[in-house]
Amino acid sequence: MPSYIPEIEDALPILSQARRILVIGCSGGGKSTLSRELSAKLNLPYVSMDRDFFWLPGWVKRPKAEERALIAATVAQDRWILDGSGPSTFDLRFPRTDMVIWVRLPRRICLWGLVCRVASSFGRVRPDMAPGCPEQLPDREFISYIWNFERRVSPVIVQMLDRYAPEMPVLTLKSRRDIRALSQSLQETSNVE
Repeated sequence: MPSYIPEIEDALPILSQARRILVIGCSGGGKSTLSRELSAKLNLPYVSMDRDFFWLPGWVKRPKAEERALIAATVAQDRWILDGSGPSTFDLRFPRTDMVIWVRLPRRICLWGLVCRVASSFGRVRPDMAPGCPEQLPDREFISYIWNFERRVSPVIVQMLDRYAPEMPVLTLKSRRDIRALSQSLQETSNVE
């Protein structure tokens, strides 16, 4: 079973030594924003699953074999922070990860995050999205994915962690306050050094 870290302060020494960090969680929860922040604070290259692997211009899905090859090449590198929750490639990502940060916010918060993202980025390409993929209105399938994430996807994540990363340190962030506290703690740590 993974080593769930009870407090943010307990995660800081692990985070400061980690060379490969995976940030997972439901869409709209703030994975990409947190990943970009961590990338800057920890001096790790940021890789976006959406931008770098999943999507081609015009919202065309990259072929699965090509996607897996790109992911395998990326996780073979020595240093990275990667955001994305697609379970189909956990077999590639978990064994190469030093630490998982699971942004596990309630669905209402994730849905609100989606609303805010669409409101602020509609028609424009976000920094963590592939070129030629401007923010659009979510369809019913995407809203359903967010609504049912905890029931449908979270058990698969737990199963995959148990299977591919039984000793993995996992920090679970359950609120926006937790995310801010992690960011603030990292800032304070870097100010001391």
